[in-house]
Amino acid sequence: MTWRDLCSWTRRRDSSESERRLESNLPYEGEKSKNQPNRHYAGNAIKTTKYTLWNFIPKNLIEQFRRVANAYFLSIAILNFVPSVNAFQPQVALIPICVILSLTAIKDAWEDFRRYQSDRKLNRRPCLIYSRSQQSFMERRWKDVRVGDFVRVLSNEIIPADILLLHTSDPNGVCHMETANLDGETNLKQRRVVPGFCDTNSTFEPQNFNSIVVCEKPNDNLNHFSGFLEKGNKKTGFGIESLLLRGCTVRNTADASGIVVYAGHETKSMLNNNRPRNKRSKLERKMNIEVFFCVLLLIFMCLIGAVCHVIWLESFSTIPMYFIPNSDGTYTSSALSGVNMFFTMIILLQVIIPISLYLSIELVKMGQVYFITQDVDLYDEERDIRMQCRALNITEDLGQIQYIFSDKTGTLTENKMVFRRCTIMGTEYPHSENATRLALLAGETDADEEVIYQQNRRPPLFSLEEAQDGPARASARLPGNSSLHRSRVTAGASSCMAFSSPMETEVVPDETLLHLMENEEDKSYLDFFLAMAICNTVVVSTDTARRQGVTGRRNSALSSNPLECMEGLFSRATCCKRLRKSLEKLTRRRDSHAEPFDMGQTSFYDVSAFTNSVEGFDEDENAPGHRSNVNRRPRTGSSPAAPLEVCYEAESPDEAALVHAAKAYGFTLLERTPDHVTVRLPHGKELKFKVLDVLNFDPVRRRMSIIVRHPRTREIIMYTKGADSGIMERLHKSFEDPRKAATESTNVAAETQGDLDMYARDGLRTLCFAKKVVNEQTYSAWSIRRQEALAAISRKKELLMDTAADMENNLTLLGATGIEDRLQENVPETIRALREAGIQVWVLTGDKLETAVNIAYSCMLLDHRDLVFTFNTESKEVCSTMLTGILEDILQHEKQEREFSIGLVIDGRTLSLLLDDDLQTQFVELCSHCRSVLCCRATPLQKSRVVTLMRHRLKVMTLAIGNA
Repeated sequence: MTWRDLCSWTRRRDSSESERRLESNLPYEGEKSKNQPNRHYAGNAIKTTKYTLWNFIPKNLIEQFRRVANAYFLSIAILNFVPSVNAFQPQVALIPICVILSLTAIKDAWEDFRRYQSDRKLNRRPCLIYSRSQQSFMERRWKDVRVGDFVRVLSNEIIPADILLLHTSDPNGVCHMETANLDGETNLKQRRVVPGFCDTNSTFEPQNFNSIVVCEKPNDNLNHFSGFLEKGNKKTGFGIESLLLRGCTVRNTADASGIVVYAGHETKSMLNNNRPRNKRSKLERKMNIEVFFCVLLLIFMCLIGAVCHVIWLESFSTIPMYFIPNSDGTYTSSALSGVNMFFTMIILLQVIIPISLYLSIELVKMGQVYFITQDVDLYDEERDIRMQCRALNITEDLGQIQYIFSDKTGTLTENKMVFRRCTIMGTEYPHSENATRLALLAGETDADEEVIYQQNRRPPLFSLEEAQDGPARASARLPGNSSLHRSRVTAGASSCMAFSSPMETEVVPDETLLHLMENEEDKSYLDFFLAMAICNTVVVSTDTARRQGVTGRRNSALSSNPLECMEGLFSRATCCKRLRKSLEKLTRRRDSHAEPFDMGQTSFYDVSAFTNSVEGFDEDENAPGHRSNVNRRPRTGSSPAAPLEVCYEAESPDEAALVHAAKAYGFTLLERTPDHVTVRLPHGKELKFKVLDVLNFDPVRRRMSIIVRHPRTREIIMYTKGADSGIMERLHKSFEDPRKAATESTNVAAETQGDLDMYARDGLRTLCFAKKVVNEQTYSAWSIRRQEALAAISRKKELLMDTAADMENNLTLLGATGIEDRLQENVPETIRALREAGIQVWVLTGDKLETAVNIAYSCMLLDHRDLVFTFNTESKEVCSTMLTGILEDILQHEKQEREFSIGLVIDGRTLSLLLDDDLQTQFVELCSHCRSVLCCRATPLQKSRVVTLMRHRLKVMTLAIGNA
């Protein structure tokens, strides 16, 4: 950092403004830096190294001498240069400490040099920056980007800075970005142009931009951003939906342009990455303490030797003849001789702290890093990536882990969702044939076995009921014998199966439901599948905007030859017959999908007078991730020729699975824009809904909604999907009170809730679907409040939440779905191996209790022989009482020889109580007796607090994996 950077940083820190104001750099192009309006803001060049060429030696030595042993050895070496106390050649004493310091310095230099190479490669990446003199976007490097510059990012390119989106090639002003480099998620995030800048009739001209951008100060919140464009007296608000984040990749958009608001170390991605710090392992910290005590022991021993030496000298009445006088003929006094003897003894007894130990430790660390990076078992053959060791100082901590805290989705499971079953208007449709087909594809040899998570479906062994339901009831019982169903995880190849082939993306419809839809005129069934098709953020993109594939060698287990793949798939003789039968039925259905049933000319969904020509699409068998192509349909007299291939892009795998399921029943999503969404119905007609508003999903509401106008009836309809806790509480009053006379609505709600509980016990992820018909007056009044909330600068989030809550009420329940999230390969075996190594495993998840419990049994986190205690209450008093009672029972059991282990299941509501200061001590004590702990419905903040609490209270080494 130069002195100019330091001064600029100081000025920014001293600024009392709570917002950032910036303007375009184009009018000041070519002028001196002091005239640039945005000169005080950070540049885009990044530096993550700890050292420079000039400060490496002093800074590295300072860090090394934080190790007590190094300071000790240096003191001994310096002491040996004093003539009156030295014990051997001074130069020899320097050799060991110099070797130690040199080895560590080489290791630190190499680690920092790798950071330098990474920074240099990143800073020299090309990007397009608009030049006023050239009247076009010119290729520059990332490090040349400044706040206030206009940058254009092309498809599949990485975004160089945080950019406010002002223009895209998409006529609707939409851009998609992949945040895999930021948060590890491969799902696409949708971004929109700032309102007022989506003009498809003219090209974007940066030199005509004359607004002032006012936004919040740089911060590390990836999910929040607010500000406005100020032009005269007009202000146009924007939010996180208009911000392209540095490090993300533009997808499905030919190009996107905007103005840089944050650059370099002020971008949100860099603020989320802490600067490299000198990490010290647990072993090193412990050795520092041991060295301190060894030094005290050494001083004590040397002090005894010096005192005894003085006493011995004082015992002579005359000076012995063998005493050597000084150069001036005098003799050293007894006291001074005692001091000299003290320091001489220190040099002689210095081996009490062996310097060879530290030399060995440094060599072992370097060897560990080498073997970790070269381990074939840690090599990802599919992506051609080997294990990387980024922190060379703490490798030995991997062997000291005592607690592992893991989330579920994407860590224990693949985060690849497969549609399994659904319930519509209180009737459950198991899709047994689809489950059998998926079992066969996954390599299951027993087609009659259920392949959903069906592990130990029994109630919790210790249930803590709601306080308001009556007196606290608790019962603990030892587990009996129960058959443990086979885990979903099988062969290694099966982990890659979800959404890896068209046969899995094509859901086999349930025979009963398909027959019912052919003859049923109940609109609720049609609304259910329409909600599945359009109540999401899935977009249909052309083949030219497809994501770039991951380079590298393919998995050797998967052949690139389609014939070999099919031959391997059919190699199991016991599966061939069933699989062929399923595929033949699927083929017959697809061939008959052109006109599977005739709704009649007066049908509610007969939209022949309102449809536009939407064409069919080809299938792409190689679409990776959650993208899947709309199936090619047989042409009819009214079906036009198929255009370019089209693929689905989903922000979440759940949405991808639901769109595929709707497509299996003939409700095919054809087009989505900010203004309309088009769905092809089973009878081949297209239905084009006008999108009035979208209430995006958030973890507080736990639901999302889309408000559309029906093209035939002109009704305003809101389709809503979300977690059962977010939908059931918002239903119409007719669904609420089951104690009243039974009605169709109460029966539907009760039956659906029962099906949801069954899905959760089977380990499936559940989503509910509902609808609401809104009258014109209500929507008009609500829309005004919604627009005011969107344009608000202060309290924007709160206002948006309030308007969403006002609309999402009095819902009509349509049904629910169950989606399977498969376990990663060898998860049960891994957890068992960790347990055998004495490591306690916790799972912290946001899933509902029943789902999390059954997946815990599936992955062997909980065992059928365990004594499991379940906490689910909102009463702090009840929680405290039960903690005390359980601890007393556990202490009594520990006096006896137990043949079972203890497991703990905690709901998110109860977890918030247990994290209070009053209950923390008892909670930690209880957890220390448990072999496994499962926290359900936990928020990211609660996950973080749990890990911090256990680490600080128990003083243990922890490993946390997940989103908190």
